[in-house]
Amino acid sequence: MKKNIFLYLFVFAALIALYQFVSANKMVNVTNEKFHKYEEDKKMLSDSIQGLQLKVLDMQYFSLENNDDALAYYDHLKIKNPALYISDKLLETNEKKGDNPLIPYEGMDSDFKINKIKILNHKWIVTDFSDGKFWGELLIKYELKDDLSVDFTLMDHLLYTRSN
Repeated sequence: MKKNIFLYLFVFAALIALYQFVSANKMVNVTNEKFHKYEEDKKMLSDSIQGLQLKVLDMQYFSLENNDDALAYYDHLKIKNPALYISDKLLETNEKKGDNPLIPYEGMDSDFKINKIKILNHKWIVTDFSDGKFWGELLIKYELKDDLSVDFTLMDHLLYTRSN
């Protein structure tokens, strides 16, 4: 009888050990699959980040902030951030009552005002304007003078038409 109990205990212990081995093996396989999935996701995200960085660099290509040749025109003025200074001066034209004087259209819903500004280099600016319902774009030539005044000259413009 004592012999059978030890035999049953041995068989029972062997079954538990077999169950633990199979269970641990499955857990290792699942963990490895998750690890490989995370590695693939990491590579995909890394590629996405690299692609976005290239897009940002491409979008910044026509930008005064990243154009050393254009910034050299303003070295003698000792302005910390010429792009910000010029943007502020352009936005000051919005402060006049009525439509912005650079916009050659009359506002339909309200006054046309400049919204977004992209300073391309030391000579040109592209802007977006709107009255809340209608919108358009301007190409502006500018000159930053030694006395820190800025002259803006409208080069071209367009007003988008609504298609309903």
